Amino acid sequence: MIPNPRHLSDVEACADLLIERYGPDLRVALPLGLGKPVALVNALYARVRSDSRLRLTLLTALTLEKPVPGSALEAAFLQPFLDRVFEGVQDLDYARDVTAGQLPANVRVVEFFFRPGSRLSNAAAQRDYICTNYTFAARDVFAQGCNVVLQSIAACEGAQGTRYSLSCNPDTAPELIALLRAAEARRERRVAVVGVIDPALPFMVNDAEVGVETFDFILDDARTHGALFSTPRTPVASADHAIGLYASALIPDGGTLQIGIGSLGDAVAHALVLRQQNNSAYVEALDALGVMDNHARLIADFGATASFEQGLYGATEMFVDGFLQLMGAGVLKRGVYDFWALQQLVNQGLCDPGQLSPEVLDHLDEHGVRALRGHDFAALQKHGLFRDDVRYDQGYLQFADGSRVIANLAEPRTRAAIARSGMGTQLRKGTVLHAGFFLGPRDFYQGLREMDPEQRDRICMTGVNKVNQLDLNPRLYQAQRVHARFINSGMMATINGAVVSDGLADGRVVSGVGGQYNFVAQAHQLATGRSILMVRAVRNPEGKGEPSSNVVMDYAHCTIPRHLRDILITEYGIADLRAQTDSSIAKRMLNVCDSRFQPALLHQLQAAGRIEAGYVIPEAHRHNTPDRLEQRLAAARVQGHLPTFPFGSDFTDQEWRLAQALQKVRRQAATTPRWKLLLSGLRPRAVSTAVGADLQRVQLDRASGLEQRVSRALLIDALHAVGRGE
Repeated sequence: MIPNPRHLSDVEACADLLIERYGPDLRVALPLGLGKPVALVNALYARVRSDSRLRLTLLTALTLEKPVPGSALEAAFLQPFLDRVFEGVQDLDYARDVTAGQLPANVRVVEFFFRPGSRLSNAAAQRDYICTNYTFAARDVFAQGCNVVLQSIAACEGAQGTRYSLSCNPDTAPELIALLRAAEARRERRVAVVGVIDPALPFMVNDAEVGVETFDFILDDARTHGALFSTPRTPVASADHAIGLYASALIPDGGTLQIGIGSLGDAVAHALVLRQQNNSAYVEALDALGVMDNHARLIADFGATASFEQGLYGATEMFVDGFLQLMGAGVLKRGVYDFWALQQLVNQGLCDPGQLSPEVLDHLDEHGVRALRGHDFAALQKHGLFRDDVRYDQGYLQFADGSRVIANLAEPRTRAAIARSGMGTQLRKGTVLHAGFFLGPRDFYQGLREMDPEQRDRICMTGVNKVNQLDLNPRLYQAQRVHARFINSGMMATINGAVVSDGLADGRVVSGVGGQYNFVAQAHQLATGRSILMVRAVRNPEGKGEPSSNVVMDYAHCTIPRHLRDILITEYGIADLRAQTDSSIAKRMLNVCDSRFQPALLHQLQAAGRIEAGYVIPEAHRHNTPDRLEQRLAAARVQGHLPTFPFGSDFTDQEWRLAQALQKVRRQAATTPRWKLLLSGLRPRAVSTAVGADLQRVQLDRASGLEQRVSRALLIDALHAVGRGE
């Protein structure tokens, strides 16, 4: 480590310096997702690509790429949207070459998590995938020989000089850097840690803030500055809303929440906001689904439907926009404290965070907190138990009036002195969210940048070794994560409760394990924890080909094994699988299947002897169809309680109308014989002023050639259907 980090102002010079000092074999760790310093990565990649004597291995996950339109029609629609949403976002050159299959022979990209579906057809990327839990990522990147870390960071000027923050990605960097520094001290590896300042990153405090000594080099070059990569919000369909409503009813007041990105995560967050801000509408939506008819006992034992008084605390690997929405709605507000006994007293109602009393000192003594060490005192003072003018001095407490007592709460004299001269009036600095990394839409980043400092201080971006497991401090984390509901999504589930979330039967990787396994296992370790896995019952219900069930008899790959089964939710209900026999689990899984697939699954189960002959699926669960679901949620949809974009959209009204219409066009083109499409394209259509404007937006106001005429005709029909609400 360089004692005084070197400050650089030229991205090209920084790339040359890294090659000179740490080449020719560069093994570079890049953060997952947002924290990749694109301009420096591109400069380094360009050097290696043009010099076969050099070798570069990029060790990373979740490489972000802008969408690429597939057809001319898609390009006409999408390009203006992409230009607007991704304005100022720099592209990663290595990602472009990986996608095109043009990565040079002296460069490897090794990832432990793919953007879902992005590398399914890329054999080279599949070969260089590392299957690992997120909590092992730092270890595995180190084991790959990492010698350079590149990370975008935030900086701000303060009274004590420049401060630095890992901002969006303190998830694995501190752990990896510690491993590298230890190897460096043993003279086993020469390493470099480079922080690249990005003014667009929000300055996150607490564990995300690091000292200048963390870095060997700090680069600040305007060419590295740009807009942050955003993830536009996706539409929330009726099936997603149903799943979100079911899940929300299993979250008790005063509990702990983890959710992920995408429409299912948004559906859960929106249902919780609705529960808080319009409880009568929320309960009506639950009743329309028959939630209390079918799951009243489960909800009474493990959930709730009333609005929140204590609120929730978030413990999640990914800080998504939904959590920010929950903060704004007054749902995410339960603060937790970084001292195990203090947290236990709060949980037990023996410590009122808003009004401290001397009895808290007695209760700490009763819990075994007696001789205070320096770090114990620091944690308790941080949270307001001790006044700021109290000092800890070699086992004694020094008060502002000059008096001293031994720092031992077992001593009545010490407790009396603290109550008289050193005790605070209320707890402070309670954390409402611990998270490993963040990624979201543009207004999410803006919200973080503009957040009141006191509110931002309640968010602690930290390592996944803390959030995703209990191992580092089990007693504290168990006290903080009471009534935890770890809510994740899967692609498929087997009839015996195993869940497929990251890969296919042929071995290809769709995304990655990430932190899902850890959160599921953690739920089983916590006395009041539950794992909730959300799986849509039907795959491709409106797309190409025939729909198929996402609940299957067996599958050749699984992410969550059957012995960790807990709660599974589809749009048709909740299956509580914990502590159940295999036969009971199969029956409960059948209850949440799409009814079009229930008879075949039941026949297979009975033929295999896994369900007794003569068993009949209960009547209440034999009408699980998309049409029935739409009918049940129709009133809530019409009343605006279940919007397609609960938290806003990057689409304009016209763009969303066209997006729906183009989806219909793709579906019709995929399922209609070509000769019928050609005949249809020859039939003239009436074009209203509104439809004409939409056609102009995608450059089909005039059509030349048969292909354009067919596309125009199909789009006109689809726009009319969208206008009619079909």
